[in-house]
Amino acid sequence: MRGQLMSVTGHTAVGESARGGFASRSTRPDAPRCDEYGYGLGSPGGILVLAYRSEAPLEFAYNREDFLHQLYWSPDLLSARADSSVVFAGGDTGFWARRTVGHEIHAAGEGTLYRICLREIPPHLSDLRYGAVSFDPDIRDLVRRLGAPDFPADAAPEARGRIVESLQPAETAPDHRAARGNGQALSVARALARRPGDPTRLDEWAARLHTSVKTLQRDFEREFGMSFTTWRTDLRLRAARVLLQHQSVTSVAHTVGYATPSAFVAAFSQRFGRTPGRFRQLPAPR
Repeated sequence: MRGQLMSVTGHTAVGESARGGFASRSTRPDAPRCDEYGYGLGSPGGILVLAYRSEAPLEFAYNREDFLHQLYWSPDLLSARADSSVVFAGGDTGFWARRTVGHEIHAAGEGTLYRICLREIPPHLSDLRYGAVSFDPDIRDLVRRLGAPDFPADAAPEARGRIVESLQPAETAPDHRAARGNGQALSVARALARRPGDPTRLDEWAARLHTSVKTLQRDFEREFGMSFTTWRTDLRLRAARVLLQHQSVTSVAHTVGYATPSAFVAAFSQRFGRTPGRFRQLPAPR
């Protein structure tokens, strides 16, 4: 037997499922495709894999799922927002959200994004509401195989077991903060999570939001406990950690908004205690 497959395409929203109530939107008119593979659905040990295939970035609108735990993985950069935190994943990390945790997702690259739905919490994630989780090479391969035609249904329980047993919180945990500001800083944060290299200055953001620079700066400090400049630098460097898995140092520097590679190397080294080049040479977590 094979896993159940349902392919969905549309113009502005695809992959809307009664199981998740989630819509993915492409930033271009090319309709992304969603292939659905279900194994053992109806039992607590079942697994549902949704494979979104697109030639443009994908944006998943804010959603709170009350029945299923969700896990997202993409080979490319993935940003997620939950509460007042922005989490970056992709490559050797995925994003985990327990049921009832509202979140939104943005996949920056074209290609395939996998969304895995579970009814049971993986044993090592029992204390994690949401955040980045490690994805070793074997698990990435398993997810790809589960999210493709012809995977035998009788092999799915073992594959699911290997996936849930392997999942561990990644080294960088999200900073859980309750929202404290008036929402303007969060609007800026949401935009920068989609495009970390956006060069828009604080005064330009303030003008777009029809507020003063001082008011927006105070809202950043209330919301995130730091200034706009400090928050943006941290965001860019966390995105860079993911991008360095498959891009050159020079390419990453420009993608996350640094004018020169040397400026990026200096900022990255100060933040993480090693150069981007040395970071790229580190073995992937297993």
